[in-house]
Amino acid sequence: MRSIWKGSIAFGLVNVPVKVYTATEDHDIRFHQVHAKDGGRIKYDRVCTVCGESVQFTEIDKAYESPDGDKVILSDEDFAKLPVAEKHEIPVLQFVPSEQIDPILFEKSYYLEPDSSTPKAYVLLARTLEKIERTALVYFTLRQKTRLAALRVREGILVVQTLLWPDEVRSVDFESLDGVAEPRPQEIKMAETLVEAMSDDFDPEQFTDEYQIELKRVLDEAIASGTGKVPEQPELAPSGMDAEVVDLVAALQRSLEASGRRTAGGDGGEPKKTAKKAAAKSAGGKSGAAKSSAAKSGASKSAAKKTPAKKAAKKAPARKGA
Repeated sequence: MRSIWKGSIAFGLVNVPVKVYTATEDHDIRFHQVHAKDGGRIKYDRVCTVCGESVQFTEIDKAYESPDGDKVILSDEDFAKLPVAEKHEIPVLQFVPSEQIDPILFEKSYYLEPDSSTPKAYVLLARTLEKIERTALVYFTLRQKTRLAALRVREGILVVQTLLWPDEVRSVDFESLDGVAEPRPQEIKMAETLVEAMSDDFDPEQFTDEYQIELKRVLDEAIASGTGKVPEQPELAPSGMDAEVVDLVAALQRSLEASGRRTAGGDGGEPKKTAKKAAAKSAGGKSGAAKSSAAKSGASKSAAKKTPAKKAAKKAPARKGA
């Protein structure tokens, strides 16, 4: 596994350096969308609804539209000014009884590995959480997004599980449940008996994803038999410049513009004049060199014309003498 974040847990005055790893992965089989006629991959183009042109990723900004229809565009510079930056600290806020955290709030899980040559503080925090049977509430900032999270122990390893904010969980009230009569005691008793008969300890290894297993079998059979196999066909060459090249050119252009603004101190005034003067000098130098070259070329041609004439003049008397 490759760590996606490095920082530390702030546990009072104790600092615990850690590395963060994604704890889960999706095992679903992925499919590409293809043209049913020839099996060609379907590509998507980012098209502007105003000018109708394809837009490169480097030219895309984020816009927000308010409920009243007001639209504003924020650039990368605007987001960089926000106070929520990439914080490399996981502060412990408080410890709460684990059963008080509603499972619906759990979002994504991350493993924490000690990032120190002496992981004593890491082990101390893990053992303490196991002993008190409580969960630590922390703030966890990843990719410039701060979440409330639960810090707990799983098989001796610290785990951070991001939590949804309370307003991200929908409140619900189904009218179909209004006025429904309460179950009778006899019905509840029978249901409890059925639950008792079906009760067992939870072992996740008992359960398998039958759909994915069967899908993999179908794919293996299709590959072995050649059924539905797509023949290799050359893709059409892209018209004009390749998208990646265009993206690179756009990125370089933005870098040059940014460099020009920094040199100009923000107004881009004087450096442009200096650049124009430099260009003029360069052009003048090239022009002078061109004129010099042309003069030399003319002189050379003139000399070439005169040389045969002199030879002819010297040879002429020789013929008369003969």
